[in-house]
Amino acid sequence: METLDDTDIQILRILQKNAKLTTKELAEKVHLTPTPVFERLKRLERQDYIKRYTAILNPEKLGQGLLVFCKVKLTQINHEIADVFMRRIQRIPEVTECYNTSGQYDYLLKVRARDMKAYQEFVINKLGTIEHVGAIESTFVMSEVKQDYGINI
Repeated sequence: METLDDTDIQILRILQKNAKLTTKELAEKVHLTPTPVFERLKRLERQDYIKRYTAILNPEKLGQGLLVFCKVKLTQINHEIADVFMRRIQRIPEVTECYNTSGQYDYLLKVRARDMKAYQEFVINKLGTIEHVGAIESTFVMSEVKQDYGINI
């Protein structure tokens, strides 16, 4: 793994705030010409420091205002059961993030839904149909206090 210099880190910090900048605009911010900045970007992408570029959408404007953290406990767990669960979760669009966790529950899901009724349908018709799901605990978000997609570097 190659080490990042101060300019690489500066580029990553700037992109976390606004990935829509052109190479020229980014070059001005880091006091370089566009060509070396372009080459650095390609290297950072190739080395997987930059995984992808994406737009952060407003879920309320798009009718997905209910945010739920859903903890899932499987009745038993082994490689095959975990693999089936993860493959099924990958195909459920309401699940925007899924983490395998330690502790009382096996997985933590971040779920977006239109409203409580839509979430209930998700639990019954999607999550509830996955074999070996033993327990589900839902935590409903009342307000988002901080939402920062960046990494502190």
